[in-house]
Amino acid sequence: MAVGVILGMMAFALLAAVALSPDLRRVEIGGDAPDFEAVNVVTGDTVGIDAFEGEVILLNIWATWCAPCEAEMPSMQRLFDELGPDGLRVVTVSIDTGDPDKVREWIDERELTFTVLHDRTGDIEQLYQTTGVPESFIIDRHGVIMKKIIGATEWDHPTQGALFRRLLAGE
Repeated sequence: MAVGVILGMMAFALLAAVALSPDLRRVEIGGDAPDFEAVNVVTGDTVGIDAFEGEVILLNIWATWCAPCEAEMPSMQRLFDELGPDGLRVVTVSIDTGDPDKVREWIDERELTFTVLHDRTGDIEQLYQTTGVPESFIIDRHGVIMKKIIGATEWDHPTQGALFRRLLAGE
């Protein structure tokens, strides 16, 4: 009888976890980009992925204390300078747990001009099922994840530029 009670409690706990979990679907290429909420460090507004609906997005999850994140930021800025006028949205989400003003100072010191959001809760890490930082997602105009990159990359490399140009052209 005790075994039955224990098994019943375990089954109940599993069902409760499934019912209370906000998003159990796997985040993968070809799937929809999960919505999230984060604070824009410049405006103070809370925004989500829906604020960029219909746009090609480079979504980058990072932190100020992450050396590889810092290393890839200049190439991300160069990509934005080149393709931003054509409609590319570079949206970075800092997962720093501290004050958003510290994130803004970090960005200002490096003269980065793309959109920078801050998620102190780390919810975006769970929603996008990241394994660390930086991790990036290339999202098409329909909100579909086209590519996922774990680790730092050279965003202004011709291969990356070609993919973004195709997405911006609607291919």
